[in-house]
Amino acid sequence: MAETPANKDLYAVIGSPIKHSKSPWIHGQFAEITGEPVEYRAVLGNEQDFAGSVEAFRSEGGQGLNVTVPFKQDAFDYASEFSERAKRAGAVNTLVFREDGSVFAENTDGVGIVRDITVNYEVAISGKRVLVLGAGGAVRGILEPLLAEKPQEVVIANRTVSKAVQLADDFSDLGCLVGVGFADVEGSFDLIINGTSASLAGELPPIPSSVITPSSVCYDMMYGAEMTVFNQWAQQLGAAEVIDGLGMLVEQAAESFFIWRGVRPDTQPVLQALRASLAN
Repeated sequence: MAETPANKDLYAVIGSPIKHSKSPWIHGQFAEITGEPVEYRAVLGNEQDFAGSVEAFRSEGGQGLNVTVPFKQDAFDYASEFSERAKRAGAVNTLVFREDGSVFAENTDGVGIVRDITVNYEVAISGKRVLVLGAGGAVRGILEPLLAEKPQEVVIANRTVSKAVQLADDFSDLGCLVGVGFADVEGSFDLIINGTSASLAGELPPIPSSVITPSSVCYDMMYGAEMTVFNQWAQQLGAAEVIDGLGMLVEQAAESFFIWRGVRPDTQPVLQALRASLAN
């Protein structure tokens, strides 16, 4: 393991696999932009011993971790204190190692997607009818910040209906939520968020095309060099705007950086550079 420069604070992203992660580059850019003395690495975690991997990193002076697959639940189990968002999500992607030995856990995914939609794309969520596709951990992680925007209604649609119904019930105190099966989605929506991994397999969630109108904004939490299958479908149906998850990636990273350093980096130059690198 490389030594950390004496004048820098050490952070990292832990996952398995991890080589593909863009987080070290993103946080390196944030450190440059803000002038914060941050050294940021990628750590390959041990899938049989997450706690051991974290302890090894902390013994090197690590002050915080981002957590990616498959460790978000392990990180939740490892932490000793939680934000309300992290408690609700039941999974975390940001750990803060405090001087007293305690570990604070946060989930910044929801903040990331909401900031991307409302700030970067200037799309209001308040008062809108929102359809969220999927009922897994990725969706659970975004619901609390999404509902904080006060949408008129959020419909959660999933292949397994019981999971959608359970998720809607878990968050029902925060707003108007309904859980349904894909085939039972009715009406049109102002905002549609694809939180399934279908795009990774080049597939579409089996929902009716009637959900999309010329005023609908469609957001796929996945991203790639090419437009995702979901966003291609939405565009062909005449959606007002299609957005991929690259901005969410950068914005959730910026929220982690802010939690660690108390400084919020300008995300626009980082997002633009990342978008350009994907195109090349």
